[in-house]
Amino acid sequence: MVVQEARDAGLNLLTADDFYTLGVAGTLELIRQVVSGPVYVSLDIDCVDPAYAPGTGTPEVSGLTSREIVALVRGLRGLPIVGIDVVEVSPPYDQSEITCLLAANLVYEFLEVLAEGREAPSP
Repeated sequence: MVVQEARDAGLNLLTADDFYTLGVAGTLELIRQVVSGPVYVSLDIDCVDPAYAPGTGTPEVSGLTSREIVALVRGLRGLPIVGIDVVEVSPPYDQSEITCLLAANLVYEFLEVLAEGREAPSP
């Protein structure tokens, strides 16, 4: 099993089923226990259920809802995030453009989190 091999290699990995069990709050708590030092966040849009993000090359049923992924991003406030990306958005597969809308909103949410994390310049 690939998931177990990744865990055996020392990677902290959460599946969609793990997320479902933990919920947003539990997942954020686990992230905060593991994270130290500068953090780069790469969000793969195919973790979102295709009902909310069909425009990806590898849609996965039973994924996160748009509300859950936005709450997860907002919950990253206070972490030492140095950069972000949102990947796997495929406009040719996004007939209704809802994946692009969600991805753009997630980038906006990440920018807010990054802006809050910046220290105000000293006078």
